[in-house]
Amino acid sequence: MYQGLLHLHNFGRWVVIILLLVAIFKAASGLAGNKPFTNGDKKIGLFLMISAHIMLLVGLYQWFVGPWGFQNIQNLGMKAVMQNNAYRFWAVEHITGMLIGIILITIGRGSAKKDISDIAKHRRSFWFYFIAFIVIVASVPWPFREVARPLFPGMH
Repeated sequence: MYQGLLHLHNFGRWVVIILLLVAIFKAASGLAGNKPFTNGDKKIGLFLMISAHIMLLVGLYQWFVGPWGFQNIQNLGMKAVMQNNAYRFWAVEHITGMLIGIILITIGRGSAKKDISDIAKHRRSFWFYFIAFIVIVASVPWPFREVARPLFPGMH
């Protein structure tokens, strides 16, 4: 089951990244064109938030059950985990970055529900989603990193 969820998590990153890019583009175009904040804008934010939260749940399961997160801290101790780049990435950096990104996505989505002007909704959504995108992309184990994962599930 762990391997299947790892593949799901790997695939799910693309869903979150694509939805983030769409949400950023829609917010930027709404901001630049002084457009109303539509139901489509709200739905993109909702789908983004739902997919990010699903990936959070899958990731938390992997962190607690898998060999790289909590078990690594238990077996080696926090000092040894923090001294190793790969162990530190999986036990601390990845989960922290993703939590921050998901919190920003959730706040961005929440700002769209406030009773403020449409331009303010677009502006807030844009900045929260944009910063979340930067944090998430920086926290992904891209193939060129020391802690690499393949671009798509099952690729090696």
